[in-house]
Amino acid sequence: MFTGIVQNTNIGKKMSCQQFISNLDGLNDGKDFPKELLKVLYNSIKNEKLEWAIEEEELRKSLSELVEEQCEAGGKRVVRVTDGSNPFIAIPLLLNAATYKHGILTRKSHADMDGKRTPRGRRGWKKFYAVLKGMILYLQKSFFSLSPPYGQDEYKPDKDLSEVDLKNAVRVHHALATRACDYSKRQNVLKLKTSDWRVFLLQAPSEEEMMSWIFRINLVAALFSAPAFPAAIGSMKKFCRPLLPSSTTRLNQEEQLKSHENKLKQISLELEEHKRSPPDLTPKSKESEEYRIKEHYLTYEKCRYETYVSLLQAKFRAGSDDLDKIEASLFSGEGKEGYLRKTQSSPSISQGQGVNGRAGHKHAPEHNS
Repeated sequence: MFTGIVQNTNIGKKMSCQQFISNLDGLNDGKDFPKELLKVLYNSIKNEKLEWAIEEEELRKSLSELVEEQCEAGGKRVVRVTDGSNPFIAIPLLLNAATYKHGILTRKSHADMDGKRTPRGRRGWKKFYAVLKGMILYLQKSFFSLSPPYGQDEYKPDKDLSEVDLKNAVRVHHALATRACDYSKRQNVLKLKTSDWRVFLLQAPSEEEMMSWIFRINLVAALFSAPAFPAAIGSMKKFCRPLLPSSTTRLNQEEQLKSHENKLKQISLELEEHKRSPPDLTPKSKESEEYRIKEHYLTYEKCRYETYVSLLQAKFRAGSDDLDKIEASLFSGEGKEGYLRKTQSSPSISQGQGVNGRAGHKHAPEHNS
């Protein structure tokens, strides 16, 4: 791991010697390694490149071919996307997955991976045509015509995605969309927090559209997100979030609901236990910061699983796979008759991408507004 960070020319800022030493704090049976030894090791890795057991390009090609063969066996169109520096990012996007919603959204990047604040130069609002397709939210700039009358092109579901469209795509597995109550500069803004804790603010044309986007993003995440992997185990006491797989769950809908309910109970118990043993230290200590981070994580996860459980229960109560019917039944329970309007397309939730990972056989009719 350190070899790649020190030597990789694709990374803008390489790991310094001091960072290298800091990352190994406490890993020598609870004690620190001798600094002089680590300096020698750092310089050795930096100056004498270690050979990989397998060439990176060969690894990327073999991984890409493997996942493409698996997808093509099911009759699905795929495209490979790589970031140029990590062969494991070469994963297929299912271009013929079901479309659950599309419409205009204006996006602002609020936080990058792991919740780090997005640099000021990349926080601006940008308008996109958003398409929730499978477990990916595509943000397409090319949808807007640059020729007279400079308007909006007709939406074409089978239109090929450009490289820019793919670059702007956001994966919504294990994501949570909520109303951005703490943002008052614009109206009808929702907050989307992804599995890697990136945060986007998305402005919809109306409150109805905003609530519809929140509902559909969360329902897709609840239905298709695979169960989380166990948290990493190591000698360090630092809290680490569990890994969240991007693959589609293999559970059926009843099993998926049960899985979410069990996870909610587990998270709730962990949060209660965590609150019963606060650190008896100064607020700015390292232990207090770790305690705060873990409490924030558990509180967020409890909210996320509560949302997933609530939406799947609402789906079962509605007794339908049609998103319009589920959406209407959910909000009619709050006394908001007429709150929702028909979206341009409303496929069955089981269309194209079934909960068990296989393509569905039933197709609900599309509705035009």
